[in-house]
Amino acid sequence: MPGEAVTPRMAPEEVRARVEAAHGLTDPAQKLHFYDRWAKDYDQDVAALQYRAPRLAVDCVINTCPGLAPESLILDVACGTGLVASELQARGFLQLHGVDGSPEMLKQAQARGLYQKLSLCTLGQEPLPSPEVGALSHGQVPCTVIPELLRVTKPGGLVCLTTRTNPSNLPYKEALEASLDQLERAGAWECLVAQPVDHWELATSEREVAPRALAQDGFISGIIYLYRKAHPQPSADL
Repeated sequence: MPGEAVTPRMAPEEVRARVEAAHGLTDPAQKLHFYDRWAKDYDQDVAALQYRAPRLAVDCVINTCPGLAPESLILDVACGTGLVASELQARGFLQLHGVDGSPEMLKQAQARGLYQKLSLCTLGQEPLPSPEVGALSHGQVPCTVIPELLRVTKPGGLVCLTTRTNPSNLPYKEALEASLDQLERAGAWECLVAQPVDHWELATSEREVAPRALAQDGFISGIIYLYRKAHPQPSADL
């Protein structure tokens, strides 16, 4: 009815509190400790939040590059409990390597039985394993990791990243895009897709969404980036 207040749809309060706490952490050691403690409840919490990034990221890759070979080796960066691996496996991709900085998250990923290899790696502090792959990340990877994603991707390979575009995450999004654009200007890769998504996940608080969106459904927005690594330029004849 006109003038009637609209109550936004929200995940349970306990779930919202955990997710909001995770979003607010900036210290790497504290964040890894938090994810270790969260690992057993992570899947049910993000399901309650209707978190869609893993499926959306995989759909973006498949739809943009429909000829991608099922035997392609894919490095799942910040793999967490393996949500991306579940989406990839459902589409026939079986050559999956995962890396994450949380030992307890990796235990949950191992239990899925979908990865050929899992590695403990503190992003931004250690080099990524598995050179000569394509890379996919649906988590908040440090911007300093972007050149590493490029390094381990084979020439012509794909790099897919996602992030939220809600108000509190805009500084990270701007820093991420600056890193991505710098490498594109240098000719290291080309952007194939920068796809905004309205329904990313349910907001953890009313201040996280625009009033119009809040009145509609309570979802925050996000964005998917897909890049193709450039092939090396042939050397000029001397």
